[in-house]
Amino acid sequence: QVQLVESGGGLVQAGGSSRLSCAASGRIVSINAMGWYRQPPGKQRESVATITIGGIPNYADSVKGRFTISRNNVKNTVYLQMNSLKPEDTAVYYCNVDGTTTPWGPFRDYWGQGTQVTVSS
Repeated sequence: QVQLVESGGGLVQAGGSSRLSCAASGRIVSINAMGWYRQPPGKQRESVATITIGGIPNYADSVKGRFTISRNNVKNTVYLQMNSLKPEDTAVYYCNVDGTTTPWGPFRDYWGQGTQVTVSS
């Protein structure tokens, strides 16, 4: 099947930086968009940043200017560089991939297991 393995995160001080990585492996044949979502404590999951297959990013207003999403299409990996972190960035971060396991589709969403990012004030 398809596995999304996330790495990075942990405990960071406010104003600090952290980098998340997510590698897709297994039977995935093709990937369109990739992205990062987060779920703060007691809140719903929200989109943080997405990136198209052509490398065009889109960011939530709350992270614009602080976070940078990038991808390596050869490695099927998506990254999230997080700078100037704030306590309100504390959440479980999930990577998302729109991919397919066959050349003719269909594409569907795949999710990582989530990684905790905690920003201390």
